[in-house]
Amino acid sequence: MTQVSSGGAVHVRKPFVLVSLLLAAFAINLDTTIVNVALPTLVRQLDASNAQLQWVVDAFNLLFAGSVLAFGSLSDRFGRKGMLLAGLAVFGLASLAGGLTGSPGQLIAARAVMGVGAAMVRERALAIGLWGASTGAAIALGPIVGGWLLEAFDWRSIFYAMAPISVLAGIFVAGYVPTSRDPRAPRLDRAGFVLSTAMIGLLVYTIIEAPTYGWGSARTVASFGLTALLAAGFVIRELRTEEPMLDLSLFANLRFTAASASVAISFFALSGFIFLVTQYFQFLKGYGALSTGVRLLPVASCVALSSVLGARLAVRIGTKLVVASGLFLMAAFYLWVTTLAASTGYATIAAQMVVLGTGMGLTSAPATEAIMGVVPKAKAGVGSA
Repeated sequence: MTQVSSGGAVHVRKPFVLVSLLLAAFAINLDTTIVNVALPTLVRQLDASNAQLQWVVDAFNLLFAGSVLAFGSLSDRFGRKGMLLAGLAVFGLASLAGGLTGSPGQLIAARAVMGVGAAMVRERALAIGLWGASTGAAIALGPIVGGWLLEAFDWRSIFYAMAPISVLAGIFVAGYVPTSRDPRAPRLDRAGFVLSTAMIGLLVYTIIEAPTYGWGSARTVASFGLTALLAAGFVIRELRTEEPMLDLSLFANLRFTAASASVAISFFALSGFIFLVTQYFQFLKGYGALSTGVRLLPVASCVALSSVLGARLAVRIGTKLVVASGLFLMAAFYLWVTTLAASTGYATIAAQMVVLGTGMGLTSAPATEAIMGVVPKAKAGVGSA
């Protein structure tokens, strides 16, 4: 009887663990794009400049990218559940603060702190197909949810809405997610922590600022050069230390390297397109916030459906074929989207969204599963980063 009860308890617990992780992933990924549709409103109500608008969007991405690897390592050492709860708290409070801001500078600061919280939240989900569906759909649904909130309330509601979602996710995580960490508990690689954060942060910052100063300007070239030096220093450090933050030997596994590159390409394509097309619809086509968001339904639905389908197909016909098919679709999307002009009709753009969303789903879910299949469970935090 005891064994049956225990097994039943575990079986009942699993769906709540899954819901907890998917809700946390949904919240942070929704926020990466939800603010895009609010940019014209911020110009009017906060008198934000073009540069400030860019940083409202990119402050989140900069801090997220710069610290996700470091927090992945910390979660392996100190416990993933605790890091997840701390990240949700930081993210929720910073989001609430964002709604209370009264100037572009304050909003940028709040978005930066939200990025740090999001980096702490990033965690491996138990069902990779559903994780991919949740993550990709959240990125694509951001403008839709943001558009509805803008028309129903005001721009502050975009930030207020994230706070209760974070609280709900935190309740589920605290109640149902088991504690896990690296049992060997190695020392914190402080030098690797600093070098990786500086390297990724400077790279993202340089890419953001390059259009302003020019890709060939001395400032941009110097920044890329310094990024390369930091990267070299990080690699040397990780190869020489006995307890590296990132085990570089993982990249000797071609499956891991190819899968990591595939995931990076897919999210780069989706995030970039969502940012571009929301501005295209609002500034060139003159659509409202909600109208803009609704027009993104093709990519949102295709990402969600193809992520689940991709995970299942990978089991049947193999990960390589499924991921290669997804990358081929995204390559076709890249070529096709270069033809986009002010006169392009919505039917064409919707078809492009279908190609992108399907390619994204077929690539990200199986590739993420491949990554986590290579990474030891004790290093799941770094692997998910």
